[in-house]
Amino acid sequence: MITIGQLAAYAGVTIKAVRHYHKRGLLEEPPRDSSGYRRYSARHAIDLVKIKTLAEAGVPLARIKELFTAEPDQFGAAMAEIDRNLQERARELRRTRERIARLSAGDRLFVSADVADYLDRLLVLGVSRRGVQTERDGWILLQSASPIAAAIWFADKLAAIDDPEFVAIYLEYDSAFDWPADDPRLDALAERSERWLVTQGDGLTSARQPAADPGLVQLIATSTGSSSPAWDRLKEIAKERMVHQTRLDG
Repeated sequence: MITIGQLAAYAGVTIKAVRHYHKRGLLEEPPRDSSGYRRYSARHAIDLVKIKTLAEAGVPLARIKELFTAEPDQFGAAMAEIDRNLQERARELRRTRERIARLSAGDRLFVSADVADYLDRLLVLGVSRRGVQTERDGWILLQSASPIAAAIWFADKLAAIDDPEFVAIYLEYDSAFDWPADDPRLDALAERSERWLVTQGDGLTSARQPAADPGLVQLIATSTGSSSPAWDRLKEIAKERMVHQTRLDG
């Protein structure tokens, strides 16, 4: 007969683990001796080694007790099921590690791979990190709320980014963030942007699609949290030019 400390040492576990196995009903509790101490037998030591072996192999504690009394074929079937569960857990862990790896690489986790590559290209072209961040936030929301619209608009962006005039306008717009609201260059930039859009005509896929949900457009417009007096003035100029053109057409 041995003490709980000796039992734990022989099996290679802690006393706390032995008591936990008692609590879970996996290891039978022996009677106490006249001094009030539990005394364990060789049977307890053998059972404890079995429990430790199964637990270290990944068998859930809730399944260990039933495996003690299982027939060989039942034991084999149960172990095969446990192995399948462990394989699925291993796959999920690999997927989690892949997501963490992508996250540690930056913001590529939150947008599609194509959009992430496009954003990287903007940086290479000279767009500020603030500008890229603004675009990224818009794509995160758009791809989540309306994947179809996102795909259409992204196709236009990919085509436009190969146009030197579009790139020049984009870079100037990015720089305009820090301009004063009364900078005369804003009117020239608005006119240049409008002229580029007119030259595209029906070439833009998004122009041939139904109008986007106004609520979604407004949500995206306010989601980036990036604006400036100059950018606000550019929006006003664009609206004024649109109203003026509508009157002329009318």
